Amino acid sequence: MSKQHAEIAGAGLAGLTAAAALGRLGWSVRVHERGTELREIGAGIYMWENGLRALEAVGAYSAAVANAEAVSSPVLRDHKGRILQREWLRHGRLFTMGRQHLHACLVDAAREAGAELVTGSPVAGATDGVLQLESGETLEADLVIGADGIGSRVRDSLGLLRESVDLGDGGGRYMIPRNSDDPVGEVIEQWNGGRRIGIVPVSADFTYIFLCCRADDERGVDQVPFTPETWIESFPEFESQLRRIPAVSDGRWVKFRDIRTTAWHRGRAAILGDAAHGMSPNLGQAACVSLTNAVALSRSIEAHDSLSEALTAWELTERPIADDVQRFSRLYGRIGTKWPDWALGARSVLVRGLGSFKPVQRRINFAATYFPEYATTRSSA
Repeated sequence: MSKQHAEIAGAGLAGLTAAAALGRLGWSVRVHERGTELREIGAGIYMWENGLRALEAVGAYSAAVANAEAVSSPVLRDHKGRILQREWLRHGRLFTMGRQHLHACLVDAAREAGAELVTGSPVAGATDGVLQLESGETLEADLVIGADGIGSRVRDSLGLLRESVDLGDGGGRYMIPRNSDDPVGEVIEQWNGGRRIGIVPVSADFTYIFLCCRADDERGVDQVPFTPETWIESFPEFESQLRRIPAVSDGRWVKFRDIRTTAWHRGRAAILGDAAHGMSPNLGQAACVSLTNAVALSRSIEAHDSLSEALTAWELTERPIADDVQRFSRLYGRIGTKWPDWALGARSVLVRGLGSFKPVQRRINFAATYFPEYATTRSSA
């Protein structure tokens, strides 16, 4: 029996994880990256228990956590600087790390699993078992995967997009040099009105900052070039960190969107990551769910006799998880960013109450403790 083959559009976190997982399963894999080099855009990232288990599954865990911050206390504060919760949403391990570092670790894992990574290879779309390149070349495969982001050409060419929803808020993400003013083993998120700030150490050398606000907050949205004064007005206790953000950097304010799809697969083509379930990053689970779904896809393939059965079982099992994470992340954004200013005290009471009730926290971030297992249906013949 010939080796099965996958063509993957997108060498981001989801595409590389899928490449590593399928390669370790014995597939031949080729990944197509539109850019001329393999690189990740962004700043820092949260890796909860589910994401860490996905990294373990593809052999990237040790390298990833070697240059990361082990978080013992995720702290949430309100508009008066009062601590609402010291263990906010944490279940199991939590590391924070640079996105570029994580990406490099997944590049290594994919290559070690035998995947071919092709740069300067933009994808135009896909049909059943065929990946179409912008050059006009068509590539046949046992499985085509679209991991090509929120504007996925693979997804759209397959007719799987139901809607792309503007959530009315967004955020900017920045990396700054770390110094003694920054927390150690602790990440801090603080709310003030419709603004949220996060101070997140991600390595020995860098701290990640996120700045979220409503789309109609003109001063908050205007982050290119970055001028710290308006954010210092909202969060004076973090002036040291805010003044370390460069005026010109890779960071900028970006709208949050929900991607809703009619399905995650059609024939011998599937979509992964933001292409399938793009969401706001409010719970720090968007990437973790993407990595977990990539591993789940390979495990479903391993467990089932046919690719059709595997794709159907994978979507039936994993899609409700992603849908719920998307929904809770959207709700988190509404509470943290769109709550009326006249009721901020009530918001603090509500969130403190939720924080003291562990079953509610587990329900909000339930995905952190979920990891896919599939019972084999393969015949013994």
